[in-house]
Amino acid sequence: MLKAIAIDDEPLPLDLLQEFCSQTDFICLEKTFTKVSEAQKYLRKFPVDLIFLDVQMPKLSGIEFYKSLEQEVMVIFTTAHSQYAVEGFDLNAIDFLLKPFSFDRFLVAVSKANEFNNYQLKKENSDIQNLYVRSNYSLYKIPVTDILYIESFADYLDIHFADNKKITTRMSLKNIIEKLPQKEFMRVHRSFVVPLKRIEKVYKKTIRIAAKEIPIGTNFEADFFARFQT
Repeated sequence: MLKAIAIDDEPLPLDLLQEFCSQTDFICLEKTFTKVSEAQKYLRKFPVDLIFLDVQMPKLSGIEFYKSLEQEVMVIFTTAHSQYAVEGFDLNAIDFLLKPFSFDRFLVAVSKANEFNNYQLKKENSDIQNLYVRSNYSLYKIPVTDILYIESFADYLDIHFADNKKITTRMSLKNIIEKLPQKEFMRVHRSFVVPLKRIEKVYKKTIRIAAKEIPIGTNFEADFFARFQT
């Protein structure tokens, strides 16, 4: 069952989403929000799998809100304006629903989310040995066991190895973590992904890997210590 929330500054679309979700057997719409600030507070305490997110909202757009999220979460954008679709898909949105949308169109979108979630669960149990990334017009095959940690800089990542070596690639942390074995790697900060087996020491909210000190982000702290101590 996918845990979901919906955010829209108008109550009618939220009522429709609630009705449509109740007609599926794989989505639980746990809460709806008309204010982004309230949704942000909720997500800090209760992570979800999927967000139905209106693009046009006061103060902070849906796209800006999604970019600000530190958690890995699927998103289906909703809007009355089709010109936002390209930007939405650039953010790897699961789908883009143009208002007003039918139940059949809604079902297509949420089925994609369900299929992607099932794929992720299968991948967690698979043995991923190599990561493929592009850098300087070349494709690199990287054994995942060689990675010390991954650091994000805007639209680019530095993949660090022993002996101060690294590969820089144009990719987001959200994208690369989807390609890594979920049991072995974890996002611990908005700018860092680490392999759990490489951690040498944890002191308070700092991880040490090969002389590198990596901070543990507040939004990732509970999940990290739950996994690291088991």
